[in-house]
Amino acid sequence: MTTARRLVLAALACLPPAAAAQAPAPAGCDTPEARQLDFWVGDWELSYEGGTSRNRITKTLGGCVILEQFTGAPGTKLDGTSVSTFDRASGLWRQVWVDNTGAWLDFTGGTDGGDRTFERELTKDGKRIRQRMVFREVKADSLKWLWQRSDDGGATWKTTWAIDYRRAR
Repeated sequence: MTTARRLVLAALACLPPAAAAQAPAPAGCDTPEARQLDFWVGDWELSYEGGTSRNRITKTLGGCVILEQFTGAPGTKLDGTSVSTFDRASGLWRQVWVDNTGAWLDFTGGTDGGDRTFERELTKDGKRIRQRMVFREVKADSLKWLWQRSDDGGATWKTTWAIDYRRAR
């Protein structure tokens, strides 16, 4: 064996094992906080005033991301997607919604009176408006989802869209 080859083998022996060197840091996606939206995962039939829709919710990227794929009511043009994840750094849920109307909405998640919520704030015509989604009455095969708006900083909320979720059969 040549001296050069011995030096290369000695240098390689000093390196950490490849698996250990490339092992990712623990993601933390299996914590109780990161599983708070697991109730939403599944295929859903939605009903609301004016129509019915479908919503498919899956976990992806190693279970770290909740992926929503919303299909609007027949005859409507609204289709959308959201991604949600538990942000360990802030201790909050984050969600971004995009759809085929060009909407881009970003939310921060929390709870209100035991209900899971996602909220955002915007300014329209110089006026501060808060919007939120509320997951209420969560059961194994059903839940109620509310789209709400507040013009007074969150003191009062008005429901503008209520959806009944039922697990698809």
